[in-house]
Amino acid sequence: MLDFTSDVAGDALSPAQASGAAPADDRALLDAYSNAVIDVTERVGPAVVRVETGPKVGSRGERGGLGSGIVISPDGLVLTNSHVVGSSKTIRLRDVEGVVTDAQVLGVDPDTDLALLRANHARDLRYAALGNSKSLRRGQLVVAIGNPLGFESTVTAGVVSALGRSIRSVSGRMIEDVIQTDAALNPGNSGGALVSSAAEVIGINTAIIQGAQGICFAVASNTAQFVLSEIIRHGYVRRAYVGVSGQTAPVPRRHAVLAGVENKMGALLMQIEPDGPAARAGLLPGDVVIRLDGVDINGVDDLIRVLDRDRIGRTVAMDVLRLGRLRGIDIHPVERKPASRQPAA
Repeated sequence: MLDFTSDVAGDALSPAQASGAAPADDRALLDAYSNAVIDVTERVGPAVVRVETGPKVGSRGERGGLGSGIVISPDGLVLTNSHVVGSSKTIRLRDVEGVVTDAQVLGVDPDTDLALLRANHARDLRYAALGNSKSLRRGQLVVAIGNPLGFESTVTAGVVSALGRSIRSVSGRMIEDVIQTDAALNPGNSGGALVSSAAEVIGINTAIIQGAQGICFAVASNTAQFVLSEIIRHGYVRRAYVGVSGQTAPVPRRHAVLAGVENKMGALLMQIEPDGPAARAGLLPGDVVIRLDGVDINGVDDLIRVLDRDRIGRTVAMDVLRLGRLRGIDIHPVERKPASRQPAA
């Protein structure tokens, strides 16, 4: 029988342990964590506004919604989610001091769920800087600031759970390089800031998984920088368009071997728009796209991702499987029509 009496007697508890207090080293760590969150909140919190939207265009008796936004310049540029503003007739911003101002939509990009607003008659606003989301690491401390369920200026903290996630936007396209975090988000947090310990906005909070605990998502700040620059320059985000609809489909093994390709999946074309770039290039329903401009295509999402602004107006090579045989086609993508909000009634 083992006897631990002497060991227990020899390991007398310190007064701090006996009283249940945290050791000095732990208190220092907790203080450092708290101070980091407090510092971020004090520096970025005033730049997070409440976004109040009125009824949507064409709706009767429907109430508006609430969301969050981030002031990114002193003259009133505000980033938020496109699903927050939608096609609302009126948009108002409320800051932490309760000051309310009307806002107008400068542009929306449903493909990344981002929108850019401008506060009317606003100058010298408190604003936050966009950081470099590529510098993030898993496990890094992040702070989410927003207005969940109407509770203004709510702060939650967590870590970067994963990087490079992909989620589907309201337009059906995939949003790439999404940040996953366990910082608690709730309805109303959409459009709010995900902030690093350096007080830089590294994400725009956008989505949660209903029923899940600690699985929340934010659009990366580098994506927001790109969308911001495109909207300021053109009023929308420019992307290429070839005039097809399709779905991801498997490439039969015998077809892949016969064609000498490695693709297990491809983009199966279902419909071809008359007089569109694809129709003019000779593409047919049933063709399976496996490569575009030297990039392997393993599904519809790959095809959409490759059709970016750099391929507008260029003739590019497309490889397709037609009846099991490989064919090369030259196609000339054009600029896709921008997403538009319905005009106010």
